[in-house]
Amino acid sequence: MESRSGPVGAVALGAAGWLALAAAPTFATMGVLTLVFESGAPAVLCPAMPGAGPMHGMAAMYLLMSAFHLAPWLRLAAGRSSAASA
Repeated sequence: MESRSGPVGAVALGAAGWLALAAAPTFATMGVLTLVFESGAPAVLCPAMPGAGPMHGMAAMYLLMSAFHLAPWLRLAAGRSSAASA
């Protein structure tokens, strides 16, 4: 396999970095939208129904995926805080 060095490799790495930063906010937005728009009236009327809690199904999955994809944001924040203190 050919290594990616040079301008093409730098562009690919830059694009991958931006794509990694896009994952967490995208999943968080999808989770919030799912919470807002998929809470049906039967779930409100009967809290004993399975899946009647506010965090169920796809909303919980999206918010967990958002949490799992926070690493690039944490690395970015750590880099900025160490650069600011230097």
